Amino acid sequence: MKNILAIDTCTEVCSVSLYTQSKKTSRFLKDVAKSSALILPLCHEVLEQAKLTIQDLDLIVYTKGPGAFTGVRMCVSVVQGLSLAFNTPTLGFSTLELVGYGAGKKYQTDKIAVALDARMNEVYWGVYQAGQLLGESLKNPSEVERLNADYMGVGSGWGAYKQQLVDRSGVVEHNAHFYPMAENLIDLSLTYVNKYGFLDDNLPLPTYLRNNVAKKSLK
Repeated sequence: MKNILAIDTCTEVCSVSLYTQSKKTSRFLKDVAKSSALILPLCHEVLEQAKLTIQDLDLIVYTKGPGAFTGVRMCVSVVQGLSLAFNTPTLGFSTLELVGYGAGKKYQTDKIAVALDARMNEVYWGVYQAGQLLGESLKNPSEVERLNADYMGVGSGWGAYKQQLVDRSGVVEHNAHFYPMAENLIDLSLTYVNKYGFLDDNLPLPTYLRNNVAKKSLK
């Protein structure tokens, strides 16, 4: 893969990263009110800096959720549009996997407990261990897995529901201000392609854990 564009708008941050000539050019914005007005200009900015166009891309990689509904829809819709318009392959990763991967790299640990604030007294919860996401779910903070102090907690849920998560999970050290970053999507995609040697030809689609739970309750 020579040229890869990575996009993430699924939480309270918006980030874009371009990989070309084995280098990354990235943009990161926090507390963005309307990422919809910024994501395409940011993509244009990094491409222009590298003197590339959308047509030069070999892959667009993105976060598919879970996260803020508007942010997830925006990320996936932008990727869908670019992919269909220019016939560019895409590859999507869970927001929880992206955060877990980035935290594992930063804190040099293979045990990460990711909790993103899902509002309504719930968190998007995932355990990232030994280089992989073991599962993702929507949970009340008092019902998360019992872990231990070997794990590092990351994500906005650790700020919104700190005491509940600490009491239930047994995780002591945590950082509520650790965010997903598009540049880590680049590394995830390179690892995936090197390991599996193929891309997903399916249309980019979002992951809404809350929608899944609602559907199951109606059965």
